Amino acid sequence: MARTRPGVVVTGLTAGALAVVALLAVQANGTETKAAAKPAASAGPAAPSPSASPSPSLAALPPSSGSGRRVVYSTATHQVWLVDPKKTPPVQATFKVTPGTVDPAPGTYTVYGRSAAGNGTDGLPIEHVVRFAQQSGTVFGFSAATADAAPSPEATPRKTGGIRSTRPDGQLLWDFAPNGTRVTVVG
Repeated sequence: MARTRPGVVVTGLTAGALAVVALLAVQANGTETKAAAKPAASAGPAAPSPSASPSPSLAALPPSSGSGRRVVYSTATHQVWLVDPKKTPPVQATFKVTPGTVDPAPGTYTVYGRSAAGNGTDGLPIEHVVRFAQQSGTVFGFSAATADAAPSPEATPRKTGGIRSTRPDGQLLWDFAPNGTRVTVVG
């Protein structure tokens, strides 16, 4: 029986391991390239993607929007800003929203409740609900409709305080604003 020297065995194992790592690296690179080239599947019409930096169609952060980490909502421009002054740039995202039938009064509020999913006062299924105020029986909060559908005939609300965003923007806001987050409403 022939004897094999330990150095030959170690060299063979090392060469085999390097070959496996190289093969896995090539496969991973190919998968990454295919994933980047493949368009994302969409459940419905194409929604605008979240804006990490303001575009010409979006207004600048209002100077009267307070300080510190906060969500800013303008009732005049129907726009939201996610602001964290400890990061660069401080405006982490900004996007347009669709207001409810009633606007919250300008002021500073705190996120007091969140729901992953539910039904809006207009009867539509919604997700990423972030509630921050109640005024005269109307609850105000941000949410995203989960389907392109008309409100149900049974849902005939007189006042709605739901501020709707796209689903991607709703996810950004949900991730940014846990309970206790400040919300500044400006006119």
